[in-house]
Amino acid sequence: MALLAVSFAGACSLVGGPSGGVAPPGSTEALPGRVADPSGADAGVGLSDTLDAPEALHPPIAPFTGPRSFPEVRGLWVTRGTMTSAAEVRSMVSQAHDAGFNTLLVQVRGRADAFYRSSLEPRGPTIVDGADFDPLALAIEEAHGRGMAVHAWVNTHLVWGAGPLPEDSTHMVLSHPEWLGVPRELGRRLYAMDPGSPAYVQALHEFAVANKDRVEGIFSSPSHPEVQALVHAIWMDLARRYDLDGIHFDYIRYPNHQFDYSRSALLSFRDWAASAVPEDRRRELDEALRSDPYAWAGALPDEWGDFRRLQITDLVARIYRDVKALRPELVVSAAVFPDVDDAYRYRFQEWREWLAAGIVDAVVPMAYTPDRDRYAAQIGTATGAAAGGHGTVWAGVGAYLNGVDGTLEKIAIARRSGARGIVLFSYDWAVTDGSPKGTRLFLEQVSTGAFGR
Repeated sequence: MALLAVSFAGACSLVGGPSGGVAPPGSTEALPGRVADPSGADAGVGLSDTLDAPEALHPPIAPFTGPRSFPEVRGLWVTRGTMTSAAEVRSMVSQAHDAGFNTLLVQVRGRADAFYRSSLEPRGPTIVDGADFDPLALAIEEAHGRGMAVHAWVNTHLVWGAGPLPEDSTHMVLSHPEWLGVPRELGRRLYAMDPGSPAYVQALHEFAVANKDRVEGIFSSPSHPEVQALVHAIWMDLARRYDLDGIHFDYIRYPNHQFDYSRSALLSFRDWAASAVPEDRRRELDEALRSDPYAWAGALPDEWGDFRRLQITDLVARIYRDVKALRPELVVSAAVFPDVDDAYRYRFQEWREWLAAGIVDAVVPMAYTPDRDRYAAQIGTATGAAAGGHGTVWAGVGAYLNGVDGTLEKIAIARRSGARGIVLFSYDWAVTDGSPKGTRLFLEQVSTGAFGR
């Protein structure tokens, strides 16, 4: 499938580059995504506007029918492994409905690919039905016919795993290696290397393979303006064209505190931090930068952390603002690390602040643990944070770690904690490993125990 022939670099000049688009420490100025309006008003202009403004270019797949909402969200994460054929999608919706679930979070962007009709990224490589098959459109049609809600689940910054590199040359990892995040361990080595060199991507891939126990794969660089523009465009494309009930962030974070030490990120941080540094200190750090790419990040560790948190939070805020301006009824939610302090310090994901600021409608703490007390503490912290903010909590349950009894226990805890819903990970596990031959289906058992069906 041919991608749109659009210059991301040119389009992103609208949203501000590393130096002009990022506010200095302590500033209330917005981050990338704004351009001065000639009238003096602040207007949001981004890559999505460049690509999608003409409605005829991307007409809606079907008429919008309004949101479906429920006193309690009873949700399932549905991975892209199910979004591969019409038969799989129809079976998924049918089984979820029969078990009493009312909300489906279907994965439409897994690894910088598209399990829907997209002109922004390559088609999901595991889709087996023909080119006319649209997994997302079918899921919406089937679910809405049964009164169920569908949310598009978008993996934000995880763009590849630890397996062999993609074969499709249009995939981001191969077509835009300069957009990729770099671990601290490789930062100095790759700083002066041309990202277009095969050795650059190979180094990132080898790191992902060697460290797959602590890093999920290859990530995009959250501070890269073109990455931000692409993610924004994906969200706006989905909101404009599909009769969705919501859109769901996942991997809206850094992999860990050892990222991102790409040249782009380090220089963007220097530009962001420089205005708050005395001139003599600035000259000293710039001189050190000539021989040490980490000079600024090493000298200003607190600011370096703040900068990274800001990249994540600003993208969430900008997308929330623009989605709500287009379709106020859409629910914007995010899967988040369940330990709020770990999320803040090591993933740069300040989701408690997102709730307080009202830039998400719901957070889904991925409290994937069989431990009852730990689960209760994590969900309790989340519902406490939501009580003082503008959003709500749907409790994530790692069904694959809990079995039927443990899952029912976690659902009961979530309800007592004040969560407005539960989301099980995942449908795919529940209908395969969770339902061995000769046993009652996992979803049926949960339905009886939790939903009284």
